[in-house]
Amino acid sequence: MAQHFPPPLELAALARTKTADYVRQYADSIEHSEVFWAKIAERLDWIKKPTRIQDTSFRLQDFHIRWFEDGVLNASVNCLDRHLNARGNKTAILFQGDDPAESQPISYRALHTEVCHLANALRNLGVSKGTRVVLYMPMIPEAVVAMLACARIGAIHAVVSGSVSPNALAKRIADCTAKLVISADASRCGGRGIPYKADVDAALACPGTTSVETVVVVRRSGSTIPMQAPRDRWWHVLCEGQPDICTPEPMNAEDPLFILYSSDSSSPPLGVLHTTGGYLVYASFSHEQVFDLRDDDVYWCTADLSWIAAHSYSVYGPLANGATSLMFEGLPTWPDSSRYWQIVDKHQVSIFYTSTTTIRILLREAEAPLEVASKAGLRLLGTFSAPIHPKIGHGYPQTVSKSRWPIIDTWMQAATGGVLITPLPGTSASKPGSVHRPFYGIQPAIVAADGKVLEGACTGTLVITASWPGQMRTIYGDHPRFLDTYFNAYPGTYCSGASARRDKNGDYWITSGRTGSVLAL
Repeated sequence: MAQHFPPPLELAALARTKTADYVRQYADSIEHSEVFWAKIAERLDWIKKPTRIQDTSFRLQDFHIRWFEDGVLNASVNCLDRHLNARGNKTAILFQGDDPAESQPISYRALHTEVCHLANALRNLGVSKGTRVVLYMPMIPEAVVAMLACARIGAIHAVVSGSVSPNALAKRIADCTAKLVISADASRCGGRGIPYKADVDAALACPGTTSVETVVVVRRSGSTIPMQAPRDRWWHVLCEGQPDICTPEPMNAEDPLFILYSSDSSSPPLGVLHTTGGYLVYASFSHEQVFDLRDDDVYWCTADLSWIAAHSYSVYGPLANGATSLMFEGLPTWPDSSRYWQIVDKHQVSIFYTSTTTIRILLREAEAPLEVASKAGLRLLGTFSAPIHPKIGHGYPQTVSKSRWPIIDTWMQAATGGVLITPLPGTSASKPGSVHRPFYGIQPAIVAADGKVLEGACTGTLVITASWPGQMRTIYGDHPRFLDTYFNAYPGTYCSGASARRDKNGDYWITSGRTGSVLAL
């Protein structure tokens, strides 16, 4: 029998969404989908407001996914420009370096200026709407600047994890025929040096990478590295003297925003493509609702920038909402296993969102590392990635907070663009190990091997029966593979590839399969 833990009375009283609100709004989002999402889309600033809200079909004979298709906007403007009057001096990115002594708050105004500098520099290098740009960078503020600079001029960014090999990096560069790569000289993570530029040089020596014309290099470590003229350019030299304003590119809602590559060794690489309007609506709305966001929150998602969790819940969601998002360059166990909790205290983090893998590492250390930090500012704990075991789901908040805070266990994938199934803070009892109920607009079902939709308490494959704004649109350069991967197995539905069960109360439990953090698609 699953354990139930009611939300703290204070949390329930202050939460933006009450239980009755969720029930009513969820029904609204299903029964009046277009009206619901048209209203939610108003949270963004549009150059041209959409009038065609939803045009979608999962039928293979007439497959198409279009959200807000006649709308025009710019993601960078929604993450930066519109906050300058009211929040210009508010911290947008709170950077904590691998070195415990290094930290830096970056305001919305300062971030806007840096984005405009780089965006103008990229335009001068011939980068324009539709150009693919690969980002192979440490977890440093320049990586966020690069993402938003690409979004500002309509370039399509592809963030590749620094953990992949030069050969794997080369395959991703070749797959999207990138014109430009942005990297760093080197970096340190967990006290260990990482030779980013050397890996880029090795990747560009591989076949299929001749599309790259320029490599932009951030001076992070100050180490001496070879620079190949005229291909290699220093970031600081390119940006010096650039105008503080960069005219944003008007983007159709269905224009591509970014590509995310799986971290596995699939060949060819699997590049998840997300578009601009629907993704940004969903990322910002789900970030606000799932984390019960307040204006004074210091929010920290620990995901690597190459994961969908970071795209949606470190960068685009938080910045579109005018939030303060913490960014950490290092590891949870260096210099010791109290590092995360020291950062929580140092920066007064109020919302902490991390992977279940990290939780296992932290819980192995028992309570000793926790005792060095008060964690007084925390009010919400969130998890993503692999399914969380009920014992861990119960033990984590017990160990960290003596059950002062609830745990928000979320489920998403790179393909979904954001969280699909999750409890909302304060709406109901917590059930450790369960991802609870669907988010607004999400229609899950569990099917048997023969495709039959199961009712009541059951176990099978999790599918989604209708479209939502944040879902991927295709696999870059291979639409048939997209259809075969996600829509052929159970026609008329999105197949998650995840095994799940639904209990007698209607709560969902993810038991195995594709997850969001490792991009195991």
